[in-house]
Amino acid sequence: MLLYDAHSPAPRCLRMFILEKHLTIPSITIDVFAGENRGEPFLSLNPAGQTPALQLDDGRVLAEAVAIAEYLEEENPQIALIGTTAIERTETRQWWRRVELNITEFIHNAYHYAEGLERFKDRIPVAPEAADGLKRVARDRTAWLDSIFGNGPYLCGQRFTAADIWLYVWLDFADSVGQPFDHALPHLGPWFNLVSTRPSAERSRQLLADA
Repeated sequence: MLLYDAHSPAPRCLRMFILEKHLTIPSITIDVFAGENRGEPFLSLNPAGQTPALQLDDGRVLAEAVAIAEYLEEENPQIALIGTTAIERTETRQWWRRVELNITEFIHNAYHYAEGLERFKDRIPVAPEAADGLKRVARDRTAWLDSIFGNGPYLCGQRFTAADIWLYVWLDFADSVGQPFDHALPHLGPWFNLVSTRPSAERSRQLLADA
């Protein structure tokens, strides 16, 4: 296998996932800042032009960080970050879905339309007028997620899962680009601090090739 890695939140989510599973996967870096992902030869591997991507030993290429994580869990069930039973897997996917649909997509698009506008305006359709509204929705939905947070310490109770990884990486990214979440939230504030202490949280800031 060969991982196409990059300095970006989605690849970092996958790096943290890989580190938590104690997997070793060879990787190369795609320079997304220079637009390497929008040209050849990368587009021949992943026509969507997005990172990360995982090339399998038979040459097939998987894209989308969530899909790649699902594949890696299937192939390497221990350490389980999605679940070992049907109910565990469903519970993880429930929270994962809530995180992606309600929070990470709004943070992502708000960044494209505001802080990252100069970088993305010639690459994708942008809507700068939507940025403030998207940020407002992300803040609201983060507070909503806090309101339905269970007994913890993680989203799935005692189990640390992929859902925690995705939420942590994107909230950490948001903090770094002027979209801070409310760290005073009674559940997500302590949760964020707890996840920050995991070795994978810091190590995932680096590309796997450099870790």
